[in-house]
Amino acid sequence: MKLLIVEDEPELAKALINYLHSGDIICELANTYRQALDKLETFAYDIVLLDIMLPDGNGLDLLAYLKAHQPNTGVLVISARNALDDRVKGLELGADDYLTKPFEFPELSARIKALYRRRKHKGRTQLQWHEIEVIPDTHEVLVYGKPLELTLKEYKLLVFLIENAGRVLTKQSIAEHLWGDHVDFLDSFDFVYQHIKNLRKKLAAAGAQDHIKTIYGLGYKLTDR
Repeated sequence: MKLLIVEDEPELAKALINYLHSGDIICELANTYRQALDKLETFAYDIVLLDIMLPDGNGLDLLAYLKAHQPNTGVLVISARNALDDRVKGLELGADDYLTKPFEFPELSARIKALYRRRKHKGRTQLQWHEIEVIPDTHEVLVYGKPLELTLKEYKLLVFLIENAGRVLTKQSIAEHLWGDHVDFLDSFDFVYQHIKNLRKKLAAAGAQDHIKTIYGLGYKLTDR
């Protein structure tokens, strides 16, 4: 999951990053309206955690931008307890959920995961692609019902492919999904090929068909073959 946190309070932002960041969640931070807009214009995110009270702009304008340009991105609005009108406006503009400050981090985490399941997995607790089954809550991968051991990057790559089955995923989009903002510091995307190669090898060893098709000059996609 790729998560953008838009929060201008430094201590809260740091605490959110420390709590939410984990092996399968890439957390990025924007402290201002301008920083957030720059990131949203450059990258795609699964979920945006959006504080609507920003020092240089209104988070509701970012919400409107997301709904116009990235409608598949889930948005969880954070607002002050007394900002009822802003919460209502946020939901009217298309926010998926909201929390009022102060809030408990476990509740926030639960809401983010629920939102991700609704958005990406259509409410399902598992992903299935023919003989391959993924259980996101436990990070288990099964092939014909038998466990398959994958590295974290291989697991994230497989989930990304299944979530976008039938779509061509460029090397850059895969790199951004696996590495987030750090992709800007990479000299090339050659490591994507290596991850694809390793994933294919492990799936084949487990008896799975080769569903990952190389689209030369473009990237990869998951197919029915």
